[in-house]
Amino acid sequence: MGLDFTHCEAHWSYSDFHDFRKRLAACIGMNLDDMEGFGGVIPFKNYQDDIIPLLEQPDADSYLSSSGCQTVAARLRQLIRHWPDDDIDKMNALYLAEGMELASSTK
Repeated sequence: MGLDFTHCEAHWSYSDFHDFRKRLAACIGMNLDDMEGFGGVIPFKNYQDDIIPLLEQPDADSYLSSSGCQTVAARLRQLIRHWPDDDIDKMNALYLAEGMELASSTK
């Protein structure tokens, strides 16, 4: 059981996806646990970064717009580029970015 995404082979358990998003948030200087919806009180609107739509989405029954997918995919690739190539989060993130790019091109 876990999270699956349309248009790609990315897959995380719910807890692993939470940890992945915490890593992404840390890359932009954010502590995800301090944010609204994650136990904290800081609104996401206090941050201006193209990865925010991925960070603030609920785990279930959520989606990104076509244009949002393209923007998030590009930023996701930037944020993970220095992670080790054998890192499972990086591998899944690359699948996710590819899926987002595919989804944005098949409006």
